[in-house]
Amino acid sequence: MEKCVVLAEQTPHRIWRYLPATLLLAADQLSKWEALRSLRVYDAVPLLPGFNLTLVFNPGAAFSFLSDASGWQRWFFSALAVVVIMLLGRWIWREHAEKRLSLLAYSLILAGAAGNLIDRLLHGHVVDFIDLYYRSWHWPAFNLADTWITLGAFTLLLAFWREEHT
Repeated sequence: MEKCVVLAEQTPHRIWRYLPATLLLAADQLSKWEALRSLRVYDAVPLLPGFNLTLVFNPGAAFSFLSDASGWQRWFFSALAVVVIMLLGRWIWREHAEKRLSLLAYSLILAGAAGNLIDRLLHGHVVDFIDLYYRSWHWPAFNLADTWITLGAFTLLLAFWREEHT
């Protein structure tokens, strides 16, 4: 019973730990909504040298991995995202508050996984629109959720490295 009382007292403070992930998820979904509203598929809109907005749909994973599969990949990557989101949600809840870098990394990855999961469930594919290129070479199109996942992975590596060296 005593453990339940302590957890209940800590709950309001721990709920705030999900605010960064919530804000990042909102930014991802708003950017995709705007891309769907204002861009036409495959039409490049130049913003800066080396940077276009180009709407594409990716039924696969990163770098269009398994994009030409028969459709099972939608449910596989959706299930994988649900597992990742549940694990990260638990880690955010349980992590020590002073481990801010780890909490940030978990939030970034959680927001990215949730953003792409929402796309898969709503549209059957992930909405990508950031097109970086050099001359005729184009990096595979991506979105903010992909950016959050990548930044989260690097931040997590940095957090682990800092823990090892302190």
